[in-house]
Amino acid sequence: MSKVALAAKGGRRPYRMVRGISTLADLADGAGAAGILAQAGGKKFYCDPTNGTAGGDGLSVETANTSLLTVYNLTTSGNNDIVYFVGAATSYQPSAAFVWSNSYTHLIGLTNGLPGMGQRARIVNTAANDLLTLITFSGDGCLISNIQFFDAKDKAEDGQNVTVSGERNHFVNCFFAGMGNSTASGPFSRAGSSSLEVTGAENTFSSCTIGLDTIDRTGNNSELILSGARNRFVGCEFRSSSTAAGKFLVNIDSTTDLRDVQFEACLFFNYSSNWVTGITNAFNMDVSATVYIILRGMDNVFVGVGLGVADNLTRIYGAGPAPDAGYGIAINPTT
Repeated sequence: MSKVALAAKGGRRPYRMVRGISTLADLADGAGAAGILAQAGGKKFYCDPTNGTAGGDGLSVETANTSLLTVYNLTTSGNNDIVYFVGAATSYQPSAAFVWSNSYTHLIGLTNGLPGMGQRARIVNTAANDLLTLITFSGDGCLISNIQFFDAKDKAEDGQNVTVSGERNHFVNCFFAGMGNSTASGPFSRAGSSSLEVTGAENTFSSCTIGLDTIDRTGNNSELILSGARNRFVGCEFRSSSTAAGKFLVNIDSTTDLRDVQFEACLFFNYSSNWVTGITNAFNMDVSATVYIILRGMDNVFVGVGLGVADNLTRIYGAGPAPDAGYGIAINPTT
């Protein structure tokens, strides 16, 4: 092996996938991961809502189709097919709830690799369509990278935005932006709404943004609702804007044993204008079975006026010599 191949980068060797050190996100923010998957023998298809055509065959970027559903329907479950979604000024706006049920079928946004917030390869639930759930990922073993999921629904009912019921999927650089419309009585004001709901097990979310802080949440809802076992969130941001005391960033909601759920190097942020006291806790522990919520490492941070970690700390485990109720809470410098 050459010296170049042996050279470490920042103390790590990202091209030698080491458990606990390397992630697929190390490989050019998911683009490298797609490159690996391209060697798996699957077919490649292209969706371009901006510059594609409705009659495009989707077999090349030059003949891309404008409809993600049309391109998805070309894929075969279990074949490691890849759908490339070209990001630009126009979003894809499905007229019916989208279900990504094919396993080992991957969706890669061809964008500049923004880590979550601001992604320009966008799938949008418009106010005109008012879908209950924008998209459900029920397939297993998929890579979803560089995609924004935005819910602009304004109907007076709960909004789910994205549901992940499949297992062992990897989401990289994705933006889950639910409750994105301020129309009165819309999802932002309702307790059952969310930006992301995860019911499947053993999924990983790397460098994703979950929630948004541009629409005030007046209901006691959550950005993430999680009831699946052994899910991991690495380098993610959980964001909201609310002064509702009973609103949460993360709702752990399960009556079954979840084993553990891990959060590593994550930001939990609630915005409140003029530093008014905001939500009370980042986590709502609505569970009746065993679960260990592991705040892995020393760099999980909680930011917000009056923000605490959880309403039930007995299931929260953090690093450090003696983590207490104030673990990870950001404070103002004294000088």
